[in-house]
Amino acid sequence: MEELDGEPTVTLIPGVNSKKHQMCFDWGPGEMLVCETSFNKKEKSEMVPSCPFIYIIRKDVDVYSQVLRKLFNESHGIFVGLQRIEEELTGKSRKSQLVRVSKNYRSVIRACMEEMHQVAIAAKDPASGRQFSSQVSILSAMELIWNLCEILFIEVAPAGPLLLHLLDWVRLHVCEVDSLSADVLGSENPSKHESFWNLVTILVLQGRLDEARQMLSKEADTSPASAGMCRIMGELMRTMPILSPGNTQTLTELELKWQHWHEECERYLQDCTFASNPHLESLCKIMLGDEAALLEQKELLSNWYHFLVTRLLYSNPTVKPIDLQYYAQSSLDLFLGGESSPEPLDNILMAAFEFDIHQVIKECSIALSNWWFVAHLTDLLDHCKLLQSHNLYFGSNMREFLLLEYASGLFAHPSLWQLGVDYFDYCPELGRVSLELHIERIPLNTEQKALKVLRICEQRQMTEQVRSICKILAMKAVRNNRLGSALSWSIRAKDAAFATLVSDRFLRDYCERGCFSDLDLIDNLGPAMMLSDRLTFLGKYREFHRVYGEKRFADAASLLLSLMTSQIAPRSFWMTLLTDALPLLEQKQVIFSAEQTYELMQCLEDLTSGRPVHGGPDTQQCQDDDIETTKVEMLRLALARNLARAIVREGSLEGS
Repeated sequence: MEELDGEPTVTLIPGVNSKKHQMCFDWGPGEMLVCETSFNKKEKSEMVPSCPFIYIIRKDVDVYSQVLRKLFNESHGIFVGLQRIEEELTGKSRKSQLVRVSKNYRSVIRACMEEMHQVAIAAKDPASGRQFSSQVSILSAMELIWNLCEILFIEVAPAGPLLLHLLDWVRLHVCEVDSLSADVLGSENPSKHESFWNLVTILVLQGRLDEARQMLSKEADTSPASAGMCRIMGELMRTMPILSPGNTQTLTELELKWQHWHEECERYLQDCTFASNPHLESLCKIMLGDEAALLEQKELLSNWYHFLVTRLLYSNPTVKPIDLQYYAQSSLDLFLGGESSPEPLDNILMAAFEFDIHQVIKECSIALSNWWFVAHLTDLLDHCKLLQSHNLYFGSNMREFLLLEYASGLFAHPSLWQLGVDYFDYCPELGRVSLELHIERIPLNTEQKALKVLRICEQRQMTEQVRSICKILAMKAVRNNRLGSALSWSIRAKDAAFATLVSDRFLRDYCERGCFSDLDLIDNLGPAMMLSDRLTFLGKYREFHRVYGEKRFADAASLLLSLMTSQIAPRSFWMTLLTDALPLLEQKQVIFSAEQTYELMQCLEDLTSGRPVHGGPDTQQCQDDDIETTKVEMLRLALARNLARAIVREGSLEGS
């Protein structure tokens, strides 16, 4: 089992004294409930907890940020698109497609960072402003790391183009120069501005030599004494050889030209050409790659990786990827100078320069507050075939493990859980099992949300989850006395027991009100009525009423009798069925035959012989018994009269 890199961070809960009082907790999929307990082995006198609150501790608080929701939503589309085009990624187009996907991810990070920056500026509460500014810093670091990984692992830039990519990387992430340039150029006399030479120096440090030459031309125009030196420096900047994207020259040719140019710079420095102007002399030393001169500009470089790229630009522009780690380590050591220790960001960037992908992911997992970054970066690197050999000790590969963690965090949010479904879908080993476990915990607050969850389960043939959701919705509908909805959900769940329960409620309502509710549903049950005997009875009983209403008395009589004799009618409902037979028995035309009448008589006798005898002076019970007795007498009279009429009629038919 892998060991922890360090002690886990301690989360302090306000008002809770864990040294004096014992804690109890309960884990959830995305959060934990914590509270004090009165249980204490040492001190039994104090039985009441000093902190009467229950705390909810969430592990992924970032999912509740309104701005970061944009990051989650936008990146979800990119992620799903990448999984779908996997089969199309072949040959030379594969690399360009993966680079394009990586740039799309970075553009989403940058958009969120800019929006978060605006929110931080507009924040009225200082604490909120600091929190948003902290998020801006985190998003900036995320893009910085992602961009470097894109250059080293996805672009896989060779010697020559590698430095061009690193220059673009530094220019993108050390962008104070643009605001400084606007200040200087916006002044009346730019060359006399207090930050003029700082601007020129930063431009040189970033390899933006054309812009630096333009600034020097302004100095030459306003200061005739230094005009000659500015022109020489401008010419050195113009002639510096660098491999441009469309250039066809070989690395050997570039190295020869660069060596010649470097010797020319050194000659000017030794000849003391710039001795009378310390600023130009310092620029010349920087262009020679002099480490001491570069370190003098620490404040302008601002960080060690800027120092690294500038150092490479002016000392080894054709650096090979394999040598980057040595330059990176020495640059970090020189820049920090033993005065401070590396930050987590420094360790992550160093791991990237060492081409240690797994260490990059590991350090990011520890340093960042959520799983979004490592999950998406690992997935992209996995598509680059860079993580195929790395399986975790508990059975899943790194990509799947991180995606599962990220998706679990999304399921803790009331609406982002829908994004998590797709992440589980693209985890072949444990994704389906995880989805089943998480989807059962989604609170079905509204029917609309329940239908979304149900649709997701049905699309994935998750039969048990479909049944469970339908049962929950059926129960809610019954509690709200929405019997039609309850019956519909129980049929959809194929739950015979619950369908029987709801059917009984329908029949009870009919007995109390004398009519059915939700007739459209009952009339169109179709094959679904076969789910349970009681549901079949409900459907057929409603059909009896419909046939009777259409004055098809013979059909109605046959259907009523079949309901009585087939034993699917609940015994408690027999009296209602027999009472429904009264109007048919009293028709002028004989509806029931003699045989059918005998069967009805038998049902009546079975019902009356099985009725319990009540004792005691219960007035209500006596009244009910009187009513039942009256009904039985009426039925017996009607059945006897109908039997006589049926025998006469059948005898007449036989005689004729």
